Amino acid sequence: MSERDGASAPQDPDAPLGDLFANLPEPTQQHPTVDNSAPAPGSRRAAREAATRTAATSEPVPPSVEVAPTVMPAATPLMDSSVADARAIADADADAHADVSEPAPALVTAASVEPTASAAAILPTAEPGLGGGLDDLFVSPDDERADARVPKKKRRRGCLIALIIVLAIIGGIAAAGAWAMNTYGDKINEFLGWGEPDDWEAGIATGEAFVTIKAGDTGQPVSTALYEAGVTKTSEVFYDYLISEGEAVTFYPGVYRLQKKMTAEAALAALQDGSNKLENTVSVAEGGTIVSSLPAMAETLGLPLEDFQAAVADPSAYGVSAQSLEGWLFPAVYTFDPEVTAQQVIQRMVDRTRESLAAAGVPDAEAERVLTIASIIQREGRLDDFDKVSRVIQNRLDIDMKLQMDSTAQYGYGSLHEGVVSSSQEALEDPNPWNTYVNTGLPVTPIASPSDAAINAAMHPADGPWLYFVTIDLSTGETQFSETYEEHQAGIEKWREWCRANPDAGC
Repeated sequence: MSERDGASAPQDPDAPLGDLFANLPEPTQQHPTVDNSAPAPGSRRAAREAATRTAATSEPVPPSVEVAPTVMPAATPLMDSSVADARAIADADADAHADVSEPAPALVTAASVEPTASAAAILPTAEPGLGGGLDDLFVSPDDERADARVPKKKRRRGCLIALIIVLAIIGGIAAAGAWAMNTYGDKINEFLGWGEPDDWEAGIATGEAFVTIKAGDTGQPVSTALYEAGVTKTSEVFYDYLISEGEAVTFYPGVYRLQKKMTAEAALAALQDGSNKLENTVSVAEGGTIVSSLPAMAETLGLPLEDFQAAVADPSAYGVSAQSLEGWLFPAVYTFDPEVTAQQVIQRMVDRTRESLAAAGVPDAEAERVLTIASIIQREGRLDDFDKVSRVIQNRLDIDMKLQMDSTAQYGYGSLHEGVVSSSQEALEDPNPWNTYVNTGLPVTPIASPSDAAINAAMHPADGPWLYFVTIDLSTGETQFSETYEEHQAGIEKWREWCRANPDAGC
């Protein structure tokens, strides 16, 4: 039974419930008073007064005073002065009703307290709760007291973590920006107006360039021809200019003398200026044939087509010991006097072929053979692969293996200029002397006009064991070279997949 219960009058258990209130003591009006009497030894009041004296005088508690330590739960926040005063008044009231004849029961502590210990040592320091004490509600983050409660090591670790997070965010943004520029850099630069312009600057045109326009050419092929001749900066800028300006231009066939590094606007003006058209200039395309070249020569020079057909009929007139001048009309741009004849034109082209053969070190006795190999290289491969194609041809010739080149079958069948890569079954089976699917060895004559690069590759094939090759991407000219037939079949399947994905690409 507590002290407070001991101070109350005993109740009669047999009394009626209504007498319960009659047995209560008479209420007394209590007023706050100051009790100056000495506190009971061992009471909480004595402990508080001892702590107050110690804090004020910094003197140890007299040994005669037995102080029971007050144990506060670890999760209970420290009280500020206002809360302590309110509790002191409540305790004083409790002490007034306590039976001082009985000593207060001793509080059980984790360790005994020596009588000579100071009040500060007697009162254990409680850890603040999760929410902090009442003082925390009024302490700003910048308060030195708040900083003092956080160990420096933890503060440094927190700053380091924050720095790592910031650097990670910055790194992520930088990585995302780099990916976007690598993936969509051209479109971003175009949208924002950054990067290299597509057109040359005005006023920097220099040198001389010859551009050939063929009959029926429109804006797109002319734009490509201008770029390939070094006139414009990109292959699309001239065509884009025509679209943006709404220009409806008719392009007349012929060879035009322009300059390198011209703007699209200046190039268009030059093509429309009749003085830039070279009336006596003709060109032969790389990989072109007699059949494809003679009509343009006649139209440009204003001579009858029959004159050119008669001029090429007799190869011996030009010192060529072959049944045809195919492969002997060197691909280049030529300018002639107004009084030039068809035979003079052909003679000039044959002479230019001999110059190329001599530069590559081709003996006269091997001229026809080398031109034949070079013409197949020109039609079958791209420039970067010329020497590999040459090696495949040589490897097959060395083992008497049929060349099986589609270009030879198409030439002999008359379908070389149909604009398709694959050959018809009729072309592959036609028994003409050029068809290397039917005949072993080289065709009886060259099948096209080879360039300097093709002639050089015919004389200097690359080293390799390849017997097969197939172009697996017609848009880029990517070609797979193989040693075995199984590898070659896998390459053919790649080509077929590309053709199925690009049905209008000329497969």
